[in-house]
Amino acid sequence: MVRLSIIVPAYNEEATIIPLLKRVADQKIAGVEFETIVIDDGSMDRTIGLLEAHPQLYTHLVRQPKNGGKGAAVKAGLAKATGDYVLFQDADLEYDPADYVKLLDPVLRFDADLVMGSRMLAPTYTRVYYYWHKVGNRFLTFAFNILNNSTFTDIYTCYLLYRRSLLKPEELRSEGWEQHAEILSRVWARAAACYEVPINYHGRTYGEGKKIRAHHALAVLAMIVRSRFVRLA
Repeated sequence: MVRLSIIVPAYNEEATIIPLLKRVADQKIAGVEFETIVIDDGSMDRTIGLLEAHPQLYTHLVRQPKNGGKGAAVKAGLAKATGDYVLFQDADLEYDPADYVKLLDPVLRFDADLVMGSRMLAPTYTRVYYYWHKVGNRFLTFAFNILNNSTFTDIYTCYLLYRRSLLKPEELRSEGWEQHAEILSRVWARAAACYEVPINYHGRTYGEGKKIRAHHALAVLAMIVRSRFVRLA
């Protein structure tokens, strides 16, 4: 039996947090058990109240005393994780838990260390989203591949699954949007078997609550370069 820790950071996600967790709970995969860890990052809306009213939808609820950003919430969730593998799940329904079966296939068949969900590998559907976001993602993916001699097609996807033993939470130094690049860089350097699988994507607009902005790409690029040429201590 493979145990998967699903890390769900949430900040002011009252509209989607319960539907999302219900979709997570609906996933049944032979040979896999789920540990769902929700981190409320100091929400100011009804998110925490809804979570407390539905304890059957998660294994652990971590309450951050104040809003520290997604990176801080991720670190708090990782500190609670006990699974063989870790998977990140945004709380906004941009990514569909029905794709867990695809992400876990390389784990169950090939004992994969790292699996990335790619929106670029012929998914069933992808909601049309911002052009410059796609350009930025392709540039960051290109930079990562050039520097690390890899062939990823979509490095800034939420669905990053990896063997938990490859990364200790206390190793992480970043808490901004660049933290995803730090996690990927550290795990990639230690992993032996890495895979990509196609996933679907239903991106939100800024009006619907999307938070990432173009300027965040600069910090991500800096982290990719630093991870390659400077030892991450």
